[in-house]
Amino acid sequence: MPPSPETYDWEIRRERSEDAPAIAALNEAGFGPGRYAKSAYRLREGVTAANDLGRVAVENGILRGSVRFWPVKAGKDDVLLLGPLAVDGAERGRGIGISLMQAGIEAARAAGWRAILLVGDAPYYGRVGFVKMPPGRLQFPGPVDINRLLGLALVEGALETLSGPIRRARIDETPCADGAPLG
Repeated sequence: MPPSPETYDWEIRRERSEDAPAIAALNEAGFGPGRYAKSAYRLREGVTAANDLGRVAVENGILRGSVRFWPVKAGKDDVLLLGPLAVDGAERGRGIGISLMQAGIEAARAAGWRAILLVGDAPYYGRVGFVKMPPGRLQFPGPVDINRLLGLALVEGALETLSGPIRRARIDETPCADGAPLG
């Protein structure tokens, strides 16, 4: 079992525009070019991430991981879509991903968001409170394994009211291909 996160030397901080090249490299290394075909990436096209919520892990001046959040609509509700969560392959298993999510989730809660959705592995994301969404209540655009659609309520009862199609909340003018702001 790894030591507790407080024994690590990384810093979790808000994402900055100068982090964009290192984040893009992490995402490329971790997910490859096929990531653009995934349904979750389709929801990010033409949209700028919620930059006030994005977090990075930096250790000895090196960006070790990142997490971003994107505004989406779930039926009539404004919610966030978590992802990608990327950690340098050589640094996995140290708790960086969990620490990044915890920091981003707290920032989202403080900013007044009600819920976060993602497509991912329930045992891993369950460590920070994500649960499987009931089948049939939310319709993800494109092919998605519905058993991997997870949600996290940031306020009591927020997941119980979500229903309908998941879609982009807005289209922005100047995002890069990966949805990051130009910078």
